[in-house]
Amino acid sequence: MVQCEMCGTETTDPSRIKVEGAELDVCDSCTDFGTELQTEEESSTSTKYSTSSSSGSSGSNDSRSTSTTTTTSSGGGGRSTDIYEDVDELGQDFDQRIRSARERADLTQDELARTLNEKASLIRKLERGETLPTDDLQRKLEAHFDIDLSAGGDVDTDGWDGDSSAGGYTLGDMVERKD
Repeated sequence: MVQCEMCGTETTDPSRIKVEGAELDVCDSCTDFGTELQTEEESSTSTKYSTSSSSGSSGSNDSRSTSTTTTTSSGGGGRSTDIYEDVDELGQDFDQRIRSARERADLTQDELARTLNEKASLIRKLERGETLPTDDLQRKLEAHFDIDLSAGGDVDTDGWDGDSSAGGYTLGDMVERKD
């Protein structure tokens, strides 16, 4: 018996459906909540979280990577990349960077707004940190002032010594315990 991944009911014959991009094994009463998927071979289909490997390899790491590969190769919505991976995060001090760049260029907020074809009130709100620039406005500002408003490279890590053998920082490297 298998549990329905939506309602938790025990079912002997789960149906595979797609709901908002996620593939679920559900009971008959929950199939109306998604689009039923047609499976080519019931015996060779494995789920993302299966513990047995369809290729006969042993070890939990091997079976997990095999399952993920199977899901991805069958076109089952198994994107392995994060959609936000390529997006540059805006630096926390973007407002100060914009103001100092404008002042270095000896421009008023009104003059900058006219140059960028934006409203002066938007420039004021940006410099006060009350609003975030759109991607288009961020590109305009970066091109006009030849500055970088993204967070990359501006993190101060001078005083941090990570003890992790992998070379990265762990939570234990940054947290002080209060015993």
